[in-house]
Formats: sequence, C-alpha cells, structure tokens
Amino acid sequence: MGLDVTGQYRYPPPDPEWLALSRESVLEPELPIVDTHHHLWEQHDEPYLLQAFEEDLRDGHNVVASVCVEAHYGYRTEGPDSLAPVGETEKIMAMRSAARQNSAPILVAEGIVAKADLSLGEAVDEVLDAHEALAGEALVGIRHSVSRDENFPDGIVLRPGPAALLGDPDYRKGLSRLATRGLTYDAMLYHQQLPELTAMARATPDLQIVLDHIGSIIGVGPYELCEEEVRKAWALDMQDLAQCPNVSVKIGGFGMIIGGAKWHLAESPPSSERLANAWRPYVETCIDLFGPQRCMFESNFPVDKAMYSYRTLWNAFKRLAQQYSMDEKEALFLGSARQAYRLGEVTAPVSADG
Repeated sequence: MGLDVTGQYRYPPPDPEWLALSRESVLEPELPIVDTHHHLWEQHDEPYLLQAFEEDLRDGHNVVASVCVEAHYGYRTEGPDSLAPVGETEKIMAMRSAARQNSAPILVAEGIVAKADLSLGEAVDEVLDAHEALAGEALVGIRHSVSRDENFPDGIVLRPGPAALLGDPDYRKGLSRLATRGLTYDAMLYHQQLPELTAMARATPDLQIVLDHIGSIIGVGPYELCEEEVRKAWALDMQDLAQCPNVSVKIGGFGMIIGGAKWHLAESPPSSERLANAWRPYVETCIDLFGPQRCMFESNFPVDKAMYSYRTLWNAFKRLAQQYSMDEKEALFLGSARQAYRLGEVTAPVSADG
C-alpha cells in the first residue's frame, strides 16, 4: 500500500478511541510470528514510526521479527532522483538499530524491502549498491509498484505506472539484477494484472517473487457491485500464478479502502471472528493453491489499522489457521517468510501481555 493517496480513496487515519471500544483476549499467545509487511512513515500528519509500531507489537502476540516495506518515506532531496529512495533505507536502518539498543525483544525491520526504479535496467545496480551499503544483509528485497487499472486512469491510491511494465525489456533487466543478487521482488499490483505477473514469473524462474496483499483486489468503483464475479476471476488467475514455484503470497491488506473495506464506518470495531468469516474465501483459496509453504500472513500496518487493531488482526489470522497442522501454521506465521526473505533463525522472547 502506499503513497500519494488522494481523493475519496485516501485511507482514513486510525482512531485510537474507536479502536479501544473492542478488546479481545489473545489467541495462542506463544505462537511465533513474523509480520511480513508493515511500513514506517510520516504521512498526512499521522506518523507511524518506531515507537508507534512497537506499541502495536507489544499488544500480546508473539511477533518475533518484521519485514519493513518501502512507503516513500524519508527520501533524499539532493542528488540523483534514482538514489532518492536510499534515504528511506537510511532512516529505517536507524530505527532498526534503535529497536535493538532499547532491548526490544522484537527484531524490528529484520528484513527491509526497499524501493528502486527497476525500469533503469542494469543501471539499477547503482541504487542496489547504495541500499546494500547501508543495510547489508537486512536488505532482502525490492518493491517497485506497477499498480495500474484502466478504470482509474488518474490512479486509485498509487500513481499509475506505464502499461504492461512487467513485460518491459528494461524492467525485466532490472528484475534480473535482483535475481543475480538473491533479492526478492515484492509485486505490488492490482488483481486484474495477475496474468502479467504470471507471464513475468515464468520468464524469470530464478527470481523469488512475493505477491503483496493477495493481488490487491479492487472493491471500489465499477468493481464494488460485482464482488463474487471479481473473486471468481481472481481465483482463476491465482490458479495460473500458483503454477510458478518461484511465487509466494502475502495474505493480508484486507483493510485497504481500495479493496472496499468499510469497517471503520461502524459504531465499533469488528471482532476477529467477523473478520475471519469475511476473509475466509480469499485466505483458503490462497492456501489451497499455493500451499502453506508459499503463503505468509501480513499486517499491512498502519494502513489496515484504520479498520481493526493489531491484536484483533492476528486473532483473525489465527482463527483462519485453526484447521491446519502445527507444521502448516508454523509456515504461515513464520517459516514461509524466513524462506522467501532469507531471514535465518528469528526467535525472541514471548510477549509478556497475554
């Protein structure tokens, strides 16, 4: 989720008083979790930086590590435009270091997915070198959004990129540089672009790809009144994508306005049981198609925080995972993330608040 948010689809800021109206007990408090997708940023006078994130992390679940994903924060204002995103990595690394210095049990930003303009082709190496010089092994991936929908030529949430960017020769060269370095590509796109991703994944079998937000299903505008039709089309496209063994899926992002989320309009926040029931068709489709070893849960905070608390979110995921074995649950909450992002052994003390 990102960045340049405008108009009626701008995500609403979280309302702490509203979120406090619902407070659940933590389910399975000892289950270790890697939060595979969150942001640290200052947007629209609503900063969500280390302190705010740590407050959510300590809300009862045993989150042992996190993957911080680029969000156009802290860009450099001097020097070449191509190197501007390196400023974000610099600031995230500072927060990563601070989290470890204050004896936080959670490995905040254990992995960093940074931004680089992959349409630079092989010239993107200069940007990757700069990110790696700052982050070292913490740099685990790159995200360069290709989100585009013909029904929203001016963009929904993100500025639209060039059409069919995933098939562009220069973009493909940039992707090849990620594969050479062993970096993961985070795919940020909308659901109707899934066939483009499948074609790219087949053409770059050595590249590890992680699909963000199950493909960001649009639920507004012309898509709002045809949810079942869209879901069926999405499921067919996901079936094709699942045939690519180099693709994994992040399960989450259900609180995004572009997906049609309206939980924030209710008098009180939704329960984890209600969320699990609403998300079940999508979650089970992903796990059935890709298997637990290629699926991982994500918070997408602070974007989704407008709709539910961190505690409620992970409770909902745990409800959805109840039908799976302990090994499968370990993959969904921890193992798949470690493999996709090469995080190694990530362990930390169990959260004190049960």
